[in-house]
Amino acid sequence: MKKPNKIWIVTGAARGFGQQISKAVLAAGDIVIATVRSRPEELKSQLGNHPNQHVAILDITNEDHARNIATETVKNFGRIDVLVNNAGSGLLSAVEEATDEEVKRNYETNVFGLLKVTRAVLPHMRRQRSGHVINFSSVGGLLGAAGWGLYCSTKFAVEGITEAMAIELAPLGIHATTVEPGYFRTDVLDGSSLTRARNIIADYAETSGKMRDFAAQVNHKQPGDPAKLAAAIVRLAASAKPPVHLPLGNFTLTHYRAKTAAFEKEIAEWYEVITGTDHDEVGK
Repeated sequence: MKKPNKIWIVTGAARGFGQQISKAVLAAGDIVIATVRSRPEELKSQLGNHPNQHVAILDITNEDHARNIATETVKNFGRIDVLVNNAGSGLLSAVEEATDEEVKRNYETNVFGLLKVTRAVLPHMRRQRSGHVINFSSVGGLLGAAGWGLYCSTKFAVEGITEAMAIELAPLGIHATTVEPGYFRTDVLDGSSLTRARNIIADYAETSGKMRDFAAQVNHKQPGDPAKLAAAIVRLAASAKPPVHLPLGNFTLTHYRAKTAAFEKEIAEWYEVITGTDHDEVGK
């Protein structure tokens, strides 16, 4: 017998990773509910008007929208097998430069929006005792970088949320994975996806300022291939034992290994201080 199609919900499918993942899901023979904030007809055309595609309008910051999408998906297809929380936005700024409002907007999308969609989908996965939540983090969820500190903080939040979910959901037959892409050739560094702080402080010219220049230079020249990433996500969802973390791209792996090596070196240098802060045991 042919294995039943998986039912996917993919957020942020208008372009970039979301659109590439939606195409890969369709190519694998699965059904995708690809969500966009506007212009659904445009995405339908870009996905080739495939019979297994279903494009829906979703503002991830609106929990009622998210619940409606989840409910309609279960009503039409009986279940939700995979949720890909891909929708997000960037914020390029020194930590001191960004305003409260700029930071809050980034959190509303990258953290609270992800949580709203997750809360809408998990009751259905818990009922069916199966499913896989795939949360898009970033190399910036594994290490901080000049110019990206505030954005990184949203992705650090995604890392912690997903790690805890993986533990909480495992007894219910549900998996949770956080994906950490490095620099991939998408529109992520364009103005449509990236906010740059209006306030620029000259003292950060050699750190965050250089990152602004680098981001402009590398835009659409990034080493990562989005189509290969999409294929990796389909493979991830097909795994019986998926990882909690999936760092994608040599850039991510190289920089994360450098961070952990530096961390271990600091631990060795400060070992006596680190281990000397517990209460003295009675009798010693």
